[in-house]
Amino acid sequence: MPVNDKYNMLEFTIAYNLQFFADGPGGEKTEPATQKKLDDARDEGKVSKSRELTMALDLIVLFVCLKLFTSYVYSGFVNIFNYVYYKIPDYVMYDAKNPEANDFMNLFQAIIIDSLKILAPFLLLGFIVTMVVNILQVGLKVTTKPLEPKLDKFNPINGFKRILSKDSLFELFKSIVKIVLIAYIAYTSIRGNTDDLFILYDIPLTQAVILCGDIIINTGLRISLFYLIVAFIDFLYQKHKFNEEMKMTKQEVKDEYKNTEGNPEIKSRQRQRMREASQRRMMQSVPQADVIITNPTHYAVALKYDIKVAKAPVVVAKGENFLAQKIKDVARENNVEIVENKPLARMLYANVDIGQEIPPELYQAVADILAVIYRARNTA
Repeated sequence: MPVNDKYNMLEFTIAYNLQFFADGPGGEKTEPATQKKLDDARDEGKVSKSRELTMALDLIVLFVCLKLFTSYVYSGFVNIFNYVYYKIPDYVMYDAKNPEANDFMNLFQAIIIDSLKILAPFLLLGFIVTMVVNILQVGLKVTTKPLEPKLDKFNPINGFKRILSKDSLFELFKSIVKIVLIAYIAYTSIRGNTDDLFILYDIPLTQAVILCGDIIINTGLRISLFYLIVAFIDFLYQKHKFNEEMKMTKQEVKDEYKNTEGNPEIKSRQRQRMREASQRRMMQSVPQADVIITNPTHYAVALKYDIKVAKAPVVVAKGENFLAQKIKDVARENNVEIVENKPLARMLYANVDIGQEIPPELYQAVADILAVIYRARNTA
């Protein structure tokens, strides 16, 4: 068989995604946002928030309060009506001797003040509900960055892009659905009260006003409850959209880690230098040790006992394997006694850090070794 035909039989195609090899900033955003990016976005005023949810709860609270305090609102506006009604003759019959009585501004000001007294509790409650809902959604943090002027906002091209964006189309669709369904709910609600509306001409004014108020409030409550369902769906959508927008590429995660935590390679070299400096300081303490307890090949622990400094022997150096051998070499160069005691060496290495005193349960074992060393020095 010819060589070329042989290779043709072995030809095959591998489907692969070039994005798999993308590590640069243009890579696919597959990683969830880090806490730092979320905090930075929060500082910029970018948060996951649904305005529809706030408006829906405001409407529900408003209509519930109107239903509970209908008599209060009704009596207040009736008093305003009576006040204006009884003031009409003063303005129809002009009194040249008392021109202040014909000042429409005084009448208008009195109407505004009395109306605000009636509406103030509802306005205050609406403000509180708005604040609470927003805090529950995004927390409490004041930032002025969204108010700062940005040139890209005045760019007409960017403006057209925002108008024709996916978010704008979603908002348009949502608005159309809201208008259609709200109109349908209002129509069915009013249609269900048709019989009551036909008797408005046959009942007193007070009863007619109360009847119209009940119809309006009940219709408003139904619309508000429907609006709450739409707002909850919008809240889930806004949260999903925000999480998608905040996603990062693998390279962005790496770069952020380097910027916040430092380059891992540099930090590794720094830790290595710190370990080397610590080992040098430790090796400088070996010549002052009284004894080196060894395993004999795996562990080495240097002990020093100075009754003026500590009440028990202190570990001034320890190491295993290569470092243990270095400790023993330095000890031999400086005539420090080396004693082989495998159990004691392992216990000291595992349980006592450098600079710490040995535990009381090891006093006797170490004291026996030091006693032998001290006797040997005295006899020498």
